Amino acid sequence: MKKGDIGEGLISKVSFPNKGIVEVDGTRVIVKNGMPGQKVRFQVNKKKKNKLEARLLEILEKRPDEEAAYCSIFPACGGCMYQTMPYEKQLEMKAQQIRELLDPVIAAGGQTNEAGEAEYVFEGVVPSPTRFNYRNKMEYSFGDEFKDGPLSLGLHKKGSTYDVLPACDCQIVHEDFNRIVKATLEYFREQGLPFYHKMSHEGYLRHLLLRRSAANGSVMAALVTTSQVEFDLTPWKELLLSLELEGALTGILHISNDSLADVVKSDKTEILWGTDTIQEELLGLKFQITPFSFFQTNSKGAEVLYSAAREFIGNVENATVFDLYSGTGTIAQVLAPSAGKVIGVEIVEEAVEAAKVNAQLNGLNNCRFLAGDVLKVLDEIPERPDFMILDPPREGIHPKALPKIIDYGADRIVYISCKPSSLAEDLGMLLGRGYHVDKVRCVDMFPGTVHV
Repeated sequence: MKKGDIGEGLISKVSFPNKGIVEVDGTRVIVKNGMPGQKVRFQVNKKKKNKLEARLLEILEKRPDEEAAYCSIFPACGGCMYQTMPYEKQLEMKAQQIRELLDPVIAAGGQTNEAGEAEYVFEGVVPSPTRFNYRNKMEYSFGDEFKDGPLSLGLHKKGSTYDVLPACDCQIVHEDFNRIVKATLEYFREQGLPFYHKMSHEGYLRHLLLRRSAANGSVMAALVTTSQVEFDLTPWKELLLSLELEGALTGILHISNDSLADVVKSDKTEILWGTDTIQEELLGLKFQITPFSFFQTNSKGAEVLYSAAREFIGNVENATVFDLYSGTGTIAQVLAPSAGKVIGVEIVEEAVEAAKVNAQLNGLNNCRFLAGDVLKVLDEIPERPDFMILDPPREGIHPKALPKIIDYGADRIVYISCKPSSLAEDLGMLLGRGYHVDKVRCVDMFPGTVHV
């Protein structure tokens, strides 16, 4: 097959992330956005040597056990590509994907049984406590549904940086989010205000940021606009306050953002009503969350994840624990009550300040949080760790930072990875420097999606 050719075939499996494998006359074709067991039609759009990548054109035959879609914009949205796949099958597929990534690396590192297979304890995938309504934060975009179409507020269409699908019945968020999105969209359609155009850098409406506490149901709503238009947002504020929500609104904010980049950030934040924080609880600890605080997007799943980390690291009595890439200090504070000392390092200064506030809120005086790049900050810490928690960003640990981490010679390391292919890369160096993989447990923080 060559570029532009159209073919058909059965997706035999899906490799991480979202790479469906179709065999056509002995040729392996990667087709994204499908599920195992589907017969699909595709068009080849990339060819490198013997590697073919294709765009999904049509699903010719569904899986025998495929379920009905749960929202009106599936599959165009692309956020929950596996939502129609039975949940237990999603977990089985994700477990297989992780094994395919980790087993070759671990075997290459010398951890093998008599058959030459990777030898370690694989504990499978722990399901999320909730399959639906689990996301506690969403960033919705303003745009048009199609070029010169009506104003939309929602999620980007799969494969498009411009078309925005109205997300008024999304099932991975609480219904309160859907009510606020629907009301906000209807209101601004009536006002006739322009959305921000990425190419011309003109317009007013950019994003709607929503956060919700799973502990008490409180909701924060923040409208993100440019400063190009002077507009009184009082009627929008009053509209939100009049909505019948299951939880209570605790804050309505207006965030001005004139950045050319398509990111949600603040040049100026105005509190239209209430406060700019919500309070969440994890494993009996309280956390104040601001609009831009990093916090796991599945609160109940985070309790499962952090409980696993606490279990894996074991007894930390009187020990010094390093929590690297610590975010708002959630893991550090989960470990602190039973540890001697916990030192967290995080590059985002706002997150470090939030971590300090949260530690004080929880009465923890054995936590210290440092702002800066792990690569540099490690040189400034006089203490040496007994144990380490690593929770790096999606791209993994900086290749210059990892040797420094290994040189501490910590007895045990717990590595929390939000992108298993990055973990596989870092494992190579860890194994090469004498570490041994004891066990692996996956937690499904994002049901219905390609992530684990």
